Amino acid sequence: MRKAVEVSGVGPPLGSYSHAIVSAGSLVHVSGQIGLRPDGELAGEDVEAQARQAFRNLEAVLRSAGSGFDSVVKLTAYLTEAGQVAELARVRAEFISEPFPASTVVVVSALLDPAWLLEIEAVAAVPG
Repeated sequence: MRKAVEVSGVGPPLGSYSHAIVSAGSLVHVSGQIGLRPDGELAGEDVEAQARQAFRNLEAVLRSAGSGFDSVVKLTAYLTEAGQVAELARVRAEFISEPFPASTVVVVSALLDPAWLLEIEAVAAVPG
């Protein structure tokens, strides 16, 4: 059983995916979030600005699914440069606290749009 999550305050999906799917009523699988503001504009040209917006988007999607950062069990970040890890970690600390979720950081040669410096996806429990 899967249910797509409708999200206000986040730009529409840019392809054939949902922002999030709640599966079996207990987990939400959130599609990769990038640094686009709700108006569709990129939050900035640096990884810190894009990461902060990506986490805000992730937070909005989680809330819309009845969850939140305190229920994230798996977090995956894709970066276009290994040297961006420290900036990502600083921003991540603003949103994610202990107990920390299982996490993976992957460095890729590029994302769909060359202006995107990172993409972050999550799996979270849906309380209740």
